Amino acid sequence: MAAISLSKVERTAPALVESYRSAGISLTKHGLDGLRAAVYLVVDHSGSMKPYYADGSVQALADRVLGLSAHLDDDGQVPVVFFSTDIDAVTDIRLAEHQGRIEQIAAGLGHMGKTSYHLAMDAVIDHYLDSGATDPALVVFQTDGGPVNKPAAERYLCKAAKLPLFWQFVGFGDPHSKQFDFLRKLDELAVPGRRAVDNAGFFHAGSDPMKMPDGELYDRLVAEFPQWLAAARAAGIVGAG
Repeated sequence: MAAISLSKVERTAPALVESYRSAGISLTKHGLDGLRAAVYLVVDHSGSMKPYYADGSVQALADRVLGLSAHLDDDGQVPVVFFSTDIDAVTDIRLAEHQGRIEQIAAGLGHMGKTSYHLAMDAVIDHYLDSGATDPALVVFQTDGGPVNKPAAERYLCKAAKLPLFWQFVGFGDPHSKQFDFLRKLDELAVPGRRAVDNAGFFHAGSDPMKMPDGELYDRLVAEFPQWLAAARAAGIVGAG
């Protein structure tokens, strides 16, 4: 059973009903129906991301992540980290007031800098630990390119493998760009040589992310979560649940 009912989504966020339904189908397909998990959204606020804010792609991703979160977490909100050279904001989006929320937050952030994955990862880790959560977490981490500090990003991912956090990286942009070579490498870091479990996935949403249908997006967002969950439970990182 979903954490938040269809009727509540219809009342509080009617524009997300179809996304919510699609998310439910994907979760069931991947054996995750009834799972409870925290959901985070991390969004790239570097200068090259300007077109994706302007055309609504970041807002659309946030809306669809909310639709997914409503199945997994009953609080009706998703913590959001905006990052560039530094952490630009740690805030949240909510079912009841989701429309235009990303643009509203971004409008108050000012300069769009470079791309520091590790600072964003650190912010998520701090938020999760401070929250006192015991459920596992799915972190949807959106970016349009590689980080300025690759060793730090790799180190943080390996350290975070001991925590109940799964990092699903989503690339905006040309799938053939070398900008994403580092994310492909992160996705394939050795287990157990470099990290306790495989705690990350990566896929491209393309140069026009809004064109990806809900069903495909949700399938990709949750496809690797069950394998990580099983490995994390076996390693004692996540409780038996």
